[in-house]
Amino acid sequence: SFAYVTIKDRLPQILTKVIDTLHRHKNEFFEEHGEKGVEAEKRAISFLSKLRNELQTDKPVTPLEDELADAALWNQYLDCQRNLSSGNGEPSWFQSPWLYVECYMYRRIQSALAQSPPIDNFDVFKEGKAQNFFESQQAVIALCTYFQELLKNIKDLDEKQLKRELFNLLQVSLWGNKCDLSFSAGEDSSQKCSPLESLQDLLPYILVNDMEKLWSLLIDAKKRTTDKSIVRVDIILDNAGFELVTDLVLADFLLSSKLADEIHFHGKSIPWYVSDTTKHDFNWTIKQMQSANHMWMSRCGINWEGNLKKGVWVFHDNIFWTLPHEFSSMAKVAPDLYADLQKSNLLLFKGDLNYRKLAGDRKWEYSVPFYQALNRFHPAPLCSLRTLKSDIQVGLKPGQGEQIQASEPEWMISGKYGVVQFDAGV
Repeated sequence: SFAYVTIKDRLPQILTKVIDTLHRHKNEFFEEHGEKGVEAEKRAISFLSKLRNELQTDKPVTPLEDELADAALWNQYLDCQRNLSSGNGEPSWFQSPWLYVECYMYRRIQSALAQSPPIDNFDVFKEGKAQNFFESQQAVIALCTYFQELLKNIKDLDEKQLKRELFNLLQVSLWGNKCDLSFSAGEDSSQKCSPLESLQDLLPYILVNDMEKLWSLLIDAKKRTTDKSIVRVDIILDNAGFELVTDLVLADFLLSSKLADEIHFHGKSIPWYVSDTTKHDFNWTIKQMQSANHMWMSRCGINWEGNLKKGVWVFHDNIFWTLPHEFSSMAKVAPDLYADLQKSNLLLFKGDLNYRKLAGDRKWEYSVPFYQALNRFHPAPLCSLRTLKSDIQVGLKPGQGEQIQASEPEWMISGKYGVVQFDAGV
């Protein structure tokens, strides 16, 4: 299975890169922290080497031993996995749900650093995320230029034109999700050209296209708003780098077109899945945009900083997003987060991992309805913008998945296909 290849090949590769990254920063740790920094680097590397060995030799999954706030939740989850195996031995790397052990590996990387102060705040994936951003400059410039031109006459657009622009930027945000460093095991996946030019060519690869439903929801909400009520859109982020820029442009468009009054972004509280967005990545990206020596890039950055200051953009990083739980257990595990999402008019979930957690990482029939796979997760109307990089997909027309499978056996894992999949949640 794809899960097997991921655990056997991709995860050890990622761990090897993490160990190498720490090793390369040895001098920097020494300059900052003296001998303590060098000792911490050795300690973290020994934790990670042990982790890699456990993974490759299919050892049992062990409880977390750090003091981080979510350790107890992780250890409870392991107990549940033990109960599920009902006497078939301890849950181990190759005998456990893929979603669980993959998330667990990233949490163990964090644990290795947490137990190695004073380098416990070091983001082992920071360089890769920055590199992806810088290597995608041409695409970023093209997108910012397009968007700033659009803003000049956004007030004069009629509904039909507004809808067309929304669809364009939704698709840019969808295909921006191709750049995924955990998927490429850290190999270059930057966006070399702007997806704007190829949107028409890419349309046939959107297997579920619910953009009309999104438009209806947003335009109806806009028409219903009173002075006291606001339209709130939440974006559950995926990758930093080029994809994050596409999400920020989409968010800016929603505000500027008055389709939304407030955007809430949800990122990760720890470095996660190689390229996922943390608060640091979010702020760093906006700063980079501001200080860019390209007029439209810096204009975007300045406006975005302004949105944060005005409070019409808000960033959150609840620990729930870096737990192994499917979203259907959010109401129980993170009731505060669930209650917050219920205030939203629309939730946009970016990327493959969010899709796996929305639908529960199961071998569903392709034609199972999306709402059924969501398993009663309905805080608000929601939509998944996702390019397929794991072998799970629901909500297809009968026979649609089988038809593609016949000619393209790798269709679910190649990142070539995407969905804009909506659930009204009512």
